[in-house]
Amino acid sequence: MSENGGPPLVDVSAALSFDERALKIYLQDKLPDFEGDLTVRQFNAGQSNPTYQLAIGQRKYVLRKKPPGTLLPSAHAVDREFRVMDALRDTPVPVPRMLHLSQDPSVIGSDFYVMEMVEGRVFHDPSLPDQTPDERRAFYHSFIKALADLHAVNPEAIGLADFGRPTGFLSRQVQRWSKQYVATETETIAAMDKLMEWLPANLPDDDEASIVHGDYRPGNAIVGAKSPEVLALLDWELCTLGHPLADLGYMCANYHAESLPTGRFKGLDFKALGIPTEQEFLDLYCHYSGRKKITNHLFFVVFSFFRSAAIIQGVYKRGLAGNASSHRALELGHLARVRAENAWNIVDRYM
Repeated sequence: MSENGGPPLVDVSAALSFDERALKIYLQDKLPDFEGDLTVRQFNAGQSNPTYQLAIGQRKYVLRKKPPGTLLPSAHAVDREFRVMDALRDTPVPVPRMLHLSQDPSVIGSDFYVMEMVEGRVFHDPSLPDQTPDERRAFYHSFIKALADLHAVNPEAIGLADFGRPTGFLSRQVQRWSKQYVATETETIAAMDKLMEWLPANLPDDDEASIVHGDYRPGNAIVGAKSPEVLALLDWELCTLGHPLADLGYMCANYHAESLPTGRFKGLDFKALGIPTEQEFLDLYCHYSGRKKITNHLFFVVFSFFRSAAIIQGVYKRGLAGNASSHRALELGHLARVRAENAWNIVDRYM
């Protein structure tokens, strides 16, 4: 993360503040050279686990914690984020170095972890508007290769054999997000009701499994200050063992989205911009992963929109309660309906 091109830093909001003195005393005993005046600022990005920059002496760290308030049982698992990034440290997958995990609520009131701060840029808009065609092309090659590298990692070889149940992943995911959506529902969205019936009745036959990131998008990748190479992948809260095409469908959903909070993507002149078309994205993934072809990615696009709608609905509900991690939570509430309707339009048109 970076102050130059990364998520914007703001003063810590009252709702997401904690005892900074207690944190400093605690970390002085856990991290070498954690000495000097501590300055804590909040990254005003992301909608789930609050994230902060810790500046002390000549060093900068990133702290990520659970949000305050009543939380759904399986949500905001910062311990899982820490574990998977720590396990991936010696693989080709680019991740920040993990430094410490605390599950002692007496320190700052909730679980948190501290990791190194990777300096670089974050492209929140997948159209990369400020880059040249060559830079966009290079970024997407690096970005897609990193995804293929992740899916190639053997979970057992890095101690993650028990990180999830690989069989029945899609069925459980549909059940999980249906349940969480219903728990945070604030209005009736007819498309979500239809999807909650259609998805479990149309699950793919194959039960392929790998490590899946769960939120794989340009906004969760740090790239070099001068090079578009991916240096670190962030935000592993939704990571588990499951079907790798769930990550692919999540990214390909951008090609079908009528509205993105980060900018325009659908309908761009991809060739002129140096951005892969949807088919080229699939072909590049096949190239880096060694697959021959992918024929059912639209199911995963539909599932991605459905899951996104459920997540956004939860963010909106937390925003109404005043404990969301971004000031924009209330502004994004309408996107739950937009995502659900995008998904149902694909089912209606293609499936």
